[in-house]
Amino acid sequence: MTQETNKPNRREQILQALALMLEEDSGKRITIAALARQVGVSEAALYRHFPSKARMFEGLIEFIEESLFERIRRILDETPETLSRCQQIITLLLGFAEKNPGLSRLLGGDALTGETARLRLRIHQLFERLETQLKQVLREAELSERRRPRVSASASANLLMVHVEGQISQYVRSDFKRRPTEFWDDQWTLLAERLLVDVPELARA
Repeated sequence: MTQETNKPNRREQILQALALMLEEDSGKRITIAALARQVGVSEAALYRHFPSKARMFEGLIEFIEESLFERIRRILDETPETLSRCQQIITLLLGFAEKNPGLSRLLGGDALTGETARLRLRIHQLFERLETQLKQVLREAELSERRRPRVSASASANLLMVHVEGQISQYVRSDFKRRPTEFWDDQWTLLAERLLVDVPELARA
């Protein structure tokens, strides 16, 4: 019983060490030997919890997915207004990246250079899922608020995600000095002014 209870703690410790190495060793490829030294265990001990380094990266990606989509669900439950939903979702994404520099390297793909294509596909699918969520929020505006995106919901959602991905890329490229949220309040003011338009009332016969 004690042994089973300790297993998740060790897995979490390994993932935390991996995230820290991604942050501290920006630009370097992480080896199992270096990770084992960081955790303070043997390489064999790491493999008892994760069969490969790819599975360790997948563990971090799963953490990102669970953290983001749980909070997005909360935003959608608690916030009815379309622009506020979009703002809060993008603020969440930028803030999460800023608070987790190592995970930003995963989101930006920088840490996956030379790794299995399955991991890059997983990150691609994560961003596609986020964009789809924003697209759905924007499409619902016409029903709930009699407003619609100035351009298509697809183009609008893509614009918002391009902003997120660009900010994460700058953050990683600057070795985490250029904060993703630095100009976000002012940038959102510009985006929000042009994002939605009122749906005209139908002319009465």
